[in-house]
Amino acid sequence: MNVILNKLYNRHLYLIEQERWPSGYASFDYEIIEHREGDLVKLGILVNGEPVDALAMMIHKNFAQKTGREVCEKLKDLIPRHNFMIPVQATIGGKIIARETIKGFKKDVLTKIHGGGATDRKRKLLEKQKKGKARSKQFGRVEIPQEAFIGVLKINKDI
Repeated sequence: MNVILNKLYNRHLYLIEQERWPSGYASFDYEIIEHREGDLVKLGILVNGEPVDALAMMIHKNFAQKTGREVCEKLKDLIPRHNFMIPVQATIGGKIIARETIKGFKKDVLTKIHGGGATDRKRKLLEKQKKGKARSKQFGRVEIPQEAFIGVLKINKDI
């Protein structure tokens, strides 16, 4: 179903670029031939430790590892950096099968310290920065842009 929606979306964009807009309603007819049992698993995506239900998908067990890795890599490219490190993980039933990390911004807090005997002050500043990053990670929320959702849909067109 994901492949079909992706193709319809791409066709819609093509028609907009060509300035040909269809009129009326479109329909999609299908007929169920038979029911088969498949070895499907739910692939869940965690961003900063929180599940993102919109990115969860049912997928065959044989493709789960590869698809989970591709989704994590794509999200790493599409989610903007924050002040803290963001883990992006793919899970199957609580087991993490793929992980990517979005690096946080770095701020050089040691530029204002000059001299060789300031090691205590340097250590204190670095510890203070470390506590601040931990606090921002604990309370920070990660906003996922719409392009990330569309990018994940485009990954699955090959399957």
